[in-house]
Amino acid sequence: MNFKSVNTRARYSLLLAILIASLGACSKNAEDKDEMGVPETSTVSPMGLGGLAYVTSQDGGVSVIDLATMSIIKEFDVKAKGPRGLGVTDDGKKLIVATRENESISVIDTTTGEVLKQIPVGKNPEFVRINGNFAYVSSEPSAKGGPPPKPGAEEEDDDDDEEKVPAKIAVVDLEKGEKIREITGGPETEGIEFSADGETLVITNEADNTVTVHDIESGKLLKTIQTHEYGDRPRGIKVSPDGSTYLATLEYGNKFMVMDKDFKVIRTVDTGETPYGISYNRAGDKIFVATNKQKALQVFDAKTFEKVKDIPTGNRCWHFTFTPDDKHILLACGKSDAVYVYDTEKYEQSKLIEVKNMPWGIVTFPKAMGSLDQAKLTEAESTPTKE
Repeated sequence: MNFKSVNTRARYSLLLAILIASLGACSKNAEDKDEMGVPETSTVSPMGLGGLAYVTSQDGGVSVIDLATMSIIKEFDVKAKGPRGLGVTDDGKKLIVATRENESISVIDTTTGEVLKQIPVGKNPEFVRINGNFAYVSSEPSAKGGPPPKPGAEEEDDDDDEEKVPAKIAVVDLEKGEKIREITGGPETEGIEFSADGETLVITNEADNTVTVHDIESGKLLKTIQTHEYGDRPRGIKVSPDGSTYLATLEYGNKFMVMDKDFKVIRTVDTGETPYGISYNRAGDKIFVATNKQKALQVFDAKTFEKVKDIPTGNRCWHFTFTPDDKHILLACGKSDAVYVYDTEKYEQSKLIEVKNMPWGIVTFPKAMGSLDQAKLTEAESTPTKE
């Protein structure tokens, strides 16, 4: 017997077996990637590392940003024009987007991007806030469209009854997929916030310069706060992480208003020109305000209300969100067709992401602090600190 020939054949057989096994492993790896929906050449991080940001564009749809790479990985078609406010469900499976053209909200599967349902909510829907299984949607039935009037212009229309149609907050049951009731606000309801105990709904009403507080179950009006003596056109509204304080931006006052837990106005704080989106950071020790005409994201100390820094921004920057790890802020700048990314330690711009078609709102999943949403806080984070 030729042992040399046998050994040679054995070596070839072994090499062939190794090659086949390697090819099988590569094939399995490719299948796994396909199942996750991640292309082999993609730099998309698996969910759970950085999370995702969702950005509405008024003249487009929804852009999906991978927060690990700070790059757009998907575009969702909302099947209607004029997407603005948005919110994500607690499990991250559905994105709810207000669409102006068809007076509805679009319910979108965040995995496939498919529009599962469009639910009529009323004329000119704007803000969306999610509370458990319910979506709360503000609207502007009195708005004529176009840019907001200049200071004082609204006074010319004081006798025009058509301009004072009370707006409704639509309450949508997301399991049933239908609007189940309405809460009456003022003309042109804008921002929506929930009290820390979940029992009340706080609404800014820009057309009649009020902030109204409602029982969240019955919709009953509990309190009305007039803002005119402090400033006009209340827009953004935010509760502090510990639930002890509420902030409301006054676009035509160049201020934000500070209210205690009983909605008593305790002071105002000067801001740059035309403030809109507002939020605390997770720790509750800093306040962030997006100022449109000032072209700055302003940072304030939440205890002293002293300004810490002005961070330069783009054009018409209204809404922003922290990343889930709190290391960055993403600011949607409509007339710059971009999302600006800032480092939260240095308060400096770290990246610019091109987002076309006039970006309007932005939220993340996992949920984070921001002007349109609120992170899920731990008991320690939501407990008032003792002086």
